[in-house]
Amino acid sequence: MGSSPARLDPGQILLFDADDTLWENNIYFERAIAAFISYLGHQIHSAEEVREHLNACERATIAQHGYGLRSFRRSLLACFEQLSGAPITPEKHERIASFTDIVAKHQIELLEGVVDALPELAARHRCLMVTKGDPEEQRAKLERSGLSQYFAAIEVLPEKHEDAYHALAQHHGCEKAITWMIGNSPKSDINPSLAAGLNAVFVPHGRTWVLEHEEINRPHAGRRLVQCERFLDLTLYF
Repeated sequence: MGSSPARLDPGQILLFDADDTLWENNIYFERAIAAFISYLGHQIHSAEEVREHLNACERATIAQHGYGLRSFRRSLLACFEQLSGAPITPEKHERIASFTDIVAKHQIELLEGVVDALPELAARHRCLMVTKGDPEEQRAKLERSGLSQYFAAIEVLPEKHEDAYHALAQHHGCEKAITWMIGNSPKSDINPSLAAGLNAVFVPHGRTWVLEHEEINRPHAGRRLVQCERFLDLTLYF
């Protein structure tokens, strides 16, 4: 990132990820997972090994049921049953399910710079929120965040991949040369949007979900990839 980037002309199309880009999200899942691993208290597998098994359970559950709290709960229950080697009693089921309350009941915590930058960006550009997960959950978080007024449209996708970005650009009439996907996830925000011929802005988050980690690819010829260490730095470019 240059020291004095030239701000782009007004009228860009900015696609914003939500979780861990606009507000904290993964930290609450991490707290729930830590509580789950402690409750499991496995006598053979280390906490790291349990976490790896849970990651595998999550991949399998997501493939079948998608994202969201219900899917996360399924993954915890599957992991517990597989590693404990015994059926889950109703009492244990209720206890494990309660760990998701850590995620469900937290207040929305906007990331630093969002309150200052987003109104300024929305005044100069067309802003859309593009996230994935359970539509009801994601729209409820947006409503609680107080940010909905800044977005011309909301898209909650079942998955963020190259085809989804192609379809999104076509549906919303986004000229790809002036469209930018902004997010913290290399796997869901940056690489597939670049593959679809969009520009991208990577805003790293120190606690990005491990299943979203990936090496970042190069943009298409004529497209740009920018990294902003802080959300507020977006106003230097846009």
